[in-house]
Amino acid sequence: MRKSRYQKGSVKKQRGRWVGLWWDNNSHRSRVLGLVKDMTKSEAREAVGKIIAEMEEKRQGNRIWRFGEFVSEVYLPYYGRKWKASTRVNNMNRVAIHLVETFGARELTSLRRDELQDFLDGKAQAGLSFSTVDHLRWDLKQIFDMALAEGHIVRNPASLLFTPREASRSERRVMGVEDVKKCFGVLGQRERLVVKLAILAGMRPGEIFALTWDRLTATSVDIRQRIYRGIIDTPKSSLSVRQAALPEGLLKEIEAWRAISLVTNDGAWVFPSEKLSTPMSKDNCWNRNIKPKLAKAGLSWANFQVMRRTHSTLMGDLGIDGKLVADQCGHTLDVNQNVYRQTSVASRLPAVNKLEEKLFIM
Repeated sequence: MRKSRYQKGSVKKQRGRWVGLWWDNNSHRSRVLGLVKDMTKSEAREAVGKIIAEMEEKRQGNRIWRFGEFVSEVYLPYYGRKWKASTRVNNMNRVAIHLVETFGARELTSLRRDELQDFLDGKAQAGLSFSTVDHLRWDLKQIFDMALAEGHIVRNPASLLFTPREASRSERRVMGVEDVKKCFGVLGQRERLVVKLAILAGMRPGEIFALTWDRLTATSVDIRQRIYRGIIDTPKSSLSVRQAALPEGLLKEIEAWRAISLVTNDGAWVFPSEKLSTPMSKDNCWNRNIKPKLAKAGLSWANFQVMRRTHSTLMGDLGIDGKLVADQCGHTLDVNQNVYRQTSVASRLPAVNKLEEKLFIM
């Protein structure tokens, strides 16, 4: 990468004058900016910054960008500042593996809409999930939106792309009441408490395993952090930072777990690893202690996502207001109603019977 990109330049005094210094195409450049008696150091720095900006604008305007260069030098450095660490890793990997691998050497101006749509169609036919293909469609649109905004292309070839119908969608299963009871019945104390926090309180697994004792109150849990791939960071979104209500029976189970826990000071983990100083691994807990027991009970298809979906669905079946459920889970009402909550035929029968009665009553 050229040294001129993203540099700030520097200034120095030389014989009563301010001299600006910067790099241009791997060459060291300098220019007299003005007399020291007439210009402050801040003004001199501002002047050299303006020179660099004008130089960079001219250079970028004349440059023929290749897709991979634009992604690595412009798109990712800018949007990477917006993304959380976990999101940044996922997005960078997806863009590198699928997009840069395919289009990296191509000039931005050479890519056309039909070619990009063929690419998405091919990914769907190769078995990628609907979610992944849809993310790739959005990635392409955002990359070319930025290229258009900076004047490197005259139109966005990705603006009309669509996610192919062939992209596989996973079945959004939920646990019924009997499934939930069976799940609770086959697990030990610790693991039962973990899944109850998911099913009864609607918590994400990263939030559960990042719990410390000081975050638990007499009625709720104060969710301020999560663990993702072994790293403690802030929750998934601003809505995820919340007070999640805890039912009375679950609170009693939490107290029973605390009574036998080895470390229960305020900053201690509710579910610690064997070291006690670190939280328990979600994957270890699931794969070693939960998944095998659920499989024996005929619930091998259940996972933490299913459990959160079950929370939203069962709450909805009870007639609980959707906004209340969304706030409990830490997402929007739209996500709760259209992504998490699933309705069964049995739950819809009273509605259609009521409609029939209304229409054909004598």
